[in-house]
Amino acid sequence: MELSQLTAISPIDGRYARKTEALRPLVSEFGLIRHRVLVEVEWLKALAAESAITEVPALSDSAARALTAIATEFDDANAQRVKAIEAVTNHDVKAVEYFIKECMADHVELAPISEFVHFACTSEDINNLAYALMLRSARNDVLLPAIDQIIHHLKD
Repeated sequence: MELSQLTAISPIDGRYARKTEALRPLVSEFGLIRHRVLVEVEWLKALAAESAITEVPALSDSAARALTAIATEFDDANAQRVKAIEAVTNHDVKAVEYFIKECMADHVELAPISEFVHFACTSEDINNLAYALMLRSARNDVLLPAIDQIIHHLKD
């Protein structure tokens, strides 16, 4: 048995790692951070879409695309930046909030509303939605296609 298998936190990290590889970007810590970013971005977009919240004006198409890109273009380097912020804040969700604010800082339309990132939310609000999105992604992108392959194979 390899040392990496013996030092793994769970068998999924060790001897089953190759079999669960497709789940890593979805349900790993990276996946959790990415889904937290998505929830925070979508929440800010929802605030901007609500006309009664005058402090957060409606977003132009350009600003909406820039905000969406923070979530859709999230990569390993971004996750590392969130972890670096977390090392200072000692708070995972707060680190996501600060990361998004950093991403918005140079955008003329988004910078003025950056203080509304995480507005009226608790960490649990962000986490429970992020975990639900992680599970939905795992189900839709990995588990159901695998089950469909099994069904197809059994039919053949």
